[in-house]
Amino acid sequence: MIVEMRKVYIVARNPDSDRLLNCIRDLGVMHLSPVEPAKAVPDEKTITRIKNIEHALQVLSNIAAEDQAPDISVDQAAQTILDIQRRLAERQSRLVALHRELEQLRIWGNVELTQFEQLHKAGLDVQFFSVPTKEVGEIDAECVEVISNLPAKRSLVAVIDRRGQPRFPESAQTIPLPQRDAPSIRAEAAEIDSAIKNDADYLSRLAGMTDKMKAEHTKLLQQADYIIALRGASDSEHLFAVQGWVPAEKGESLTAGLAGADIDAAVRILDPDPDDQPPTLVRYPSWTKPIEGLFKILGSVAGYREFDVSASFMIALPIFAAMLISDGGYGIILFMVPLLLYKKVSNMFGRQFTHLLIVVGAVSLIWGLLCGSFFGTVLYAPPIPVDLSRQSRVLVMKLSFVLGAIHLSIAQIWRAVALYPNLRFLNRLGWALFIWGMLGVVLFFVLASPMGWNTPWPYFLVIGAALVIVFACPSRKIHKMLGLGIADFPLSALSAFSDVISYVRLMAVGLASSVLATNFNQMALDTGTWPLMLVILLLGHGLNIGLALIALFAHGVRLNMLEFSSNLGMQWTGYPYNPFLKRTIQEY
Repeated sequence: MIVEMRKVYIVARNPDSDRLLNCIRDLGVMHLSPVEPAKAVPDEKTITRIKNIEHALQVLSNIAAEDQAPDISVDQAAQTILDIQRRLAERQSRLVALHRELEQLRIWGNVELTQFEQLHKAGLDVQFFSVPTKEVGEIDAECVEVISNLPAKRSLVAVIDRRGQPRFPESAQTIPLPQRDAPSIRAEAAEIDSAIKNDADYLSRLAGMTDKMKAEHTKLLQQADYIIALRGASDSEHLFAVQGWVPAEKGESLTAGLAGADIDAAVRILDPDPDDQPPTLVRYPSWTKPIEGLFKILGSVAGYREFDVSASFMIALPIFAAMLISDGGYGIILFMVPLLLYKKVSNMFGRQFTHLLIVVGAVSLIWGLLCGSFFGTVLYAPPIPVDLSRQSRVLVMKLSFVLGAIHLSIAQIWRAVALYPNLRFLNRLGWALFIWGMLGVVLFFVLASPMGWNTPWPYFLVIGAALVIVFACPSRKIHKMLGLGIADFPLSALSAFSDVISYVRLMAVGLASSVLATNFNQMALDTGTWPLMLVILLLGHGLNIGLALIALFAHGVRLNMLEFSSNLGMQWTGYPYNPFLKRTIQEY
């Protein structure tokens, strides 16, 4: 249920501004709306401190803390963590570069450049050449030594000739000494490794300040909220005023709370005007709570004057997900893993979304039992066959289209109820009937089902179209009313056809999942060896489960957020109710 909101104006004396804001924050029921949004922003220093601490906490999130934390301020700790992260990235990049240098110096082995300097002082100048292996014997010099083999059938040759007149084949190429030797590069890499270890050790100590940093972060967020509230108010020499929204049932408690705090303030509570856009507060029934986790992940908020679709989503989404997954074995995994690893999964995805996964797993298990399919194997003759025969495909496809017609017509009827007694509610009832007529058209074109006056489909189409056209824009000017209805009808009718046929994805994706599972099983059996068979089964079915979860969002969510919501007239243009209140320490 979308909670009713009331517009609130509060005016107090300017000297009481701090007391007023603190009292409103203590009551925690008023969503403040700034008078001048451009001014309602915190100062740059506060924003920077919040971002630094947030970034630092993200860095520390996977680091085990040591007991002995350093005695420094939170800001110093956050800046140190960010500096260490920057240094770590630079050092890792440097290690990669050193590794490449070592690869290039492989032909030189562990030779040190100082050794060549010592030879030079002793009067021996060593030169190096790349020479075709078969032409090494043609070199005329005092000392010739093959050091190593090079690509392309060439050799690295060291030459010493104190006479100063060595002779080489024309194909010989001079190889200069490297700028650095391998031992010095390894020494630098060892220093970098040591520095990285020291930084990692210090990060472990800094992780001991996590609770302190979270507390400071919460304090800064509260400070930022206060600055936004203060700057967003109307401020004059004598008066201080704030405006915002409060749930209808909380209006009296707000007034009583201000009076109880002994603040002289004028409070005016009004119904929202038609042009107002109040924030949206959805009070979810307990059984629809899991769907709230999905809305949070999607960032979707219904407009204040739109519909609370949590119940319809909570019913439809698990059914669609079960058909998309189309396997009882996968349902068992989706059901059991969140249950057995509840704490870890909840920390990762949130408690509500974890509950949604459990529900999806349970419904998928039920669908798998109906189909008799577990991990790509049909275990018994089920009432709803999911083998690859045409008969089973036709049955599941027809079921998909029927579910689509039910889903879409419910949206239209719901919209009609909201419009009643406006005559346009008949237009929506007409669309509900027309959708069922379109179901007959889809079945005729896709499955060659009967389509004639001896079936109900043409009657649904005719009666539905008549209601749609006549009551699209009810008016006493009949020619205008019919003209607008006829003009709008063709494109909307095509849209209804495409909406119904789009539910074929339930069958198509479910069939693809079944085919993949069957093929992975066959691949595993063809190997003939248990270890390889086990690897293929684990990787193959793991991949298929991953694809099924993607399908849940790509198709199951789409059918609700796009097809259903469009027929319901949802725009998802709302913004969440966010009362001005005292903050608690957040989890990271």
